[in-house]
Amino acid sequence: MSISPPRPRMPPLNALRAFESAARLQGFTKAADELGVTSGAIAQHIKGLEAWLGTELFHRKAQGVELTPLGKSALVDFTLIFDDLGRAVSGLRSTADPRVIEIAALPSIAQLWLSPRLPALRHAFPEITLSVTALKEVPNLLREPFDLAIFYTGEGQETYTQHIENDVIFPVCCPDVARQILSEPDLENQTLISDTRWSKDWQVWLGEAPKNSGPKHSLYSLAVEDAVNGAGVLIGHRALVERHLAAGTLVAPFTRHMRLDQRLSLILPKVPPQGSAIERLCAKILKVS
Repeated sequence: MSISPPRPRMPPLNALRAFESAARLQGFTKAADELGVTSGAIAQHIKGLEAWLGTELFHRKAQGVELTPLGKSALVDFTLIFDDLGRAVSGLRSTADPRVIEIAALPSIAQLWLSPRLPALRHAFPEITLSVTALKEVPNLLREPFDLAIFYTGEGQETYTQHIENDVIFPVCCPDVARQILSEPDLENQTLISDTRWSKDWQVWLGEAPKNSGPKHSLYSLAVEDAVNGAGVLIGHRALVERHLAAGTLVAPFTRHMRLDQRLSLILPKVPPQGSAIERLCAKILKVS
């Protein structure tokens, strides 16, 4: 008579994912945002995992949670495991040639750089549906369901990155305002437009804090429209104002351009398979840039 005792069960994958996210991000609420669930669900997952272990992974405090020594010792291994899982999923998806490609982009890039190029991309790939999500920060492509992202990046990008162009800045304004500007000191008599993301642009370009100021917008695209409409002078990021410069709705009153330590970049979770839809789309994006 054979004996088949029940095998012990592993903890649920969702519980392990909840632990890794909460431990890495140092909070249940941040983990909930990343995983798209409630903080209560994260707490329940971790409570169940702690019950399975028979010990705590987090110390609960009035101001949040703190990893126990056991939690700290486990974090590195679990982060590596879920990163590897993310790469595997990304590789599976790109090899399968998805017909819907999800793109994440900085709002200003989505509106001013990517949007004008979408018709050419859709014409080149009529079989692919391109969906664009505007995000303030670069998503973790190993953890979030985006196929690629377009952002300004510096050095040390962990995922696979293809650089589109350097970020170059310089003042721009409409032609009527430009006629009032003969030299840089004339800027002291002008309204200087800025946006909250790049609030230091004027200081960087001038080499000092500006003596005057103007409207500050939460969206760079609004700041650009303000400049087009004659509200003042804005520091233009070349890739984002190039079409207005080509159309003549904005002009650059000075020849001094400044290159920043960041570049407009195409970011992927890993090198896409040669000939895949994602690889061909990326090549086309670089070509139409």
